[in-house]
Amino acid sequence: MRHVPVSKFKDNASDYIAAAERGEEIIITRHGQPAARLTAAAPGFDMARRIEAWEGLAKLRAELRAQGKTATVEEMIAWKNEGRP
Repeated sequence: MRHVPVSKFKDNASDYIAAAERGEEIIITRHGQPAARLTAAAPGFDMARRIEAWEGLAKLRAELRAQGKTATVEEMIAWKNEGRP
């Protein structure tokens, strides 16, 4: 695990991303305190699919609000898993 100040990270982001892809964990610090952690993406991680899923949840939540209803993210995911529209 390597600790890197945010200013140094900004200057060498590509190098730190490459290190994370190789399995190294990078802790980005601000004023000496941990602010973020950079690690490799999980195998099979699909950002486009994740964004699409969150956009779908946001759309459903907006539709529910328009009807005066509410639901948690967990409820909406359960509905999807049950095959509900």
